[in-house]
Amino acid sequence: MNRSQIVLLILPCLITSCVCYKPVFLLHGILTGAESMLIMEEEIKRHHPGTKVYMTDRFAGWSSLENSWHQVKELGSDIMEICEKHPEGIHLVGYSQGGLLGRAILQTFTNHTVKNFISLSSPQAGQYGTAFLHLIFPSLTAKAAFELFYSFVGQHTSVGNYWNDPHHQDLFYKYSNFLPYINNAIQSTNSSQFREGLLKLDKMILVGGPNDGVITPWQSSHFAYFDENDEVIPLHKREIYKKDSIGLKTLDAQGKLKVLSFPNVKHHQWHLDIRVIQKAVIPFLD
Repeated sequence: MNRSQIVLLILPCLITSCVCYKPVFLLHGILTGAESMLIMEEEIKRHHPGTKVYMTDRFAGWSSLENSWHQVKELGSDIMEICEKHPEGIHLVGYSQGGLLGRAILQTFTNHTVKNFISLSSPQAGQYGTAFLHLIFPSLTAKAAFELFYSFVGQHTSVGNYWNDPHHQDLFYKYSNFLPYINNAIQSTNSSQFREGLLKLDKMILVGGPNDGVITPWQSSHFAYFDENDEVIPLHKREIYKKDSIGLKTLDAQGKLKVLSFPNVKHHQWHLDIRVIQKAVIPFLD
């Protein structure tokens, strides 16, 4: 076999390897659905032609307010079916509430094949802000919200599951049945797997910005949060990092944790802003 024949033989393989991007699953935010992620899908396919992009309308619209564990179970089953189809790995991008649910899915379904997880302005450390509440509960204020959310009824809502009132931490740990557990602030029989699921990642990318206007504090998107004096404690000084409760410190030490900030991006723009998509999403989709 001469050199020309060898080149003709391996050329198709070389071409295929250049365009073989891993599939991507896009998980929408609260009160929206798959259609809200179409611009991101288009941008991904424009930069990475041939990429298989998955989206879902499960828990779209008002059904996005259903209990977080219920959503994690159903959406996680869907994502695991996709993972089984792609043992070589997929990427997961979650916007707003979708980023928090996506993280919980990775922690719950530890057999996932997700390589890179991108969280776009998600309340990873919780939420405590009237602006966010007024999207759903127009007359409810942050100071009074604990009366609803830290109750049997309130814990049937996704918002109640990650409402983290810094002035009522005793009630948060007593009644909240989602966020304290996936953050391993309360130990459970699943604590080790919650950590294991994140440590499987090649990269975790946390994206947020000071002009978000909805996620409060906006640094919650980076796992930072309020103390009892409403001062924001950065990630590296919080117990979840120092104790390496869910593997954030380990991921950071391994260079797998990326924390990105973008100014002048409103909450409803993160998944639509071409600049954000090109700088915070595309580079992490191989």
